[in-house]
Amino acid sequence: MNEFEKNVQSKRNDIGDSAVGFIVSFVFFAVIFGIAVTVQVIGS
Repeated sequence: MNEFEKNVQSKRNDIGDSAVGFIVSFVFFAVIFGIAVTVQVIGS
């Protein structure tokens, strides 16, 4: 076992961080998509 395995900085579970990252990226792309659809509807 190396030094970093003995002295971990965070003991939190990675699944929560992964879920937050997925949700944030999903919301970001949904907002970009919504803006694109709005611009397309207004422009036509």
